[in-house]
Amino acid sequence: MADTLDFELPERSRSVVETAAIGTGDDALDAVASWFEGHSNLEARFGEILRQSIDEVLDGQRTGRFDLAAKTVVKTERTYLGTKVEIICQAAFNLQRGRHMDYLIDGHEVDAKFSGKGLVKQSIPREAVGEICLLMHADDTRGTFSAGLLRTTPDVLSPGKGNQDGKREILAAARSRIRWLVHHGRLPENLLLKLPEATRQAIFNPPGVKGRGNSGQQRVNQLFRLVQRRIVRREVVLTVAQQDDGPKRVRDARKSLLPEGILILGHQDRHPHIARELNVPIPQQGQWISVQVVPVERDDPRPSTLLGGNRYSVVRAGESVHAPSPLTSY
Repeated sequence: MADTLDFELPERSRSVVETAAIGTGDDALDAVASWFEGHSNLEARFGEILRQSIDEVLDGQRTGRFDLAAKTVVKTERTYLGTKVEIICQAAFNLQRGRHMDYLIDGHEVDAKFSGKGLVKQSIPREAVGEICLLMHADDTRGTFSAGLLRTTPDVLSPGKGNQDGKREILAAARSRIRWLVHHGRLPENLLLKLPEATRQAIFNPPGVKGRGNSGQQRVNQLFRLVQRRIVRREVVLTVAQQDDGPKRVRDARKSLLPEGILILGHQDRHPHIARELNVPIPQQGQWISVQVVPVERDDPRPSTLLGGNRYSVVRAGESVHAPSPLTSY
């Protein structure tokens, strides 16, 4: 059965207006915050930065990995994730390199810090004490992230000289001092991580075909057969296919699954229109969605679309599925 479960969404991100304090008393930090807040879609920007960073470290196309907590992700890779976030954030916001810290924003030095353990689990090195830090945190399992600014003065750091590298953690009590840019934002979904284990196993270990075995094409076919009415990002396809030509596998899956009444919609041609008429999420560039359809009468009240001269709606449980024949393309 196709996986069409709706997962509980994280708490909605607090708006910039709500999270932007009247002022922190730190003119430089407030200026940096105002610079970020001058950008549109701040939650989406940071979410994409963190999603891309995680995906690039996992390197699913070569490794088939989709979970940062997996044993196959070694400590050095998790450590490098912070550097990856720093690099991608700089490119996304077109930031100038700082003289002493990572960035120079509105004339102020800013250091980038990422943690997968929470904002207040950040370790601050000696050279960043007293500086403005852009703190970023992502929880891929929960699908949430936060980003905020904090001047890491000694009073917000753990006492003493720190660990053997001289790093000191931010105190939990310092949370109230953070100038939030995005608080409890929604991280773009890690689809494979959210699927039930049985569904994942069925995708990565599809029934073998004599002479071909467990091929990337079979895995992609299974992905779109079993995961319907949910957006599938390009990175998911690459991880499942583990081939350079992952997107081509989608085009081939579109042909293979049509006899089962399964449409795979992308962002081009009539596909967004079909998705809108069927009342399913509309794919953007680099995204797809599959949906199984059945022919219906014109007076059927369900959302429907016209394909090859016949009207089709999303299949209901228990309905017999007929391919959209004589449709050969859509």
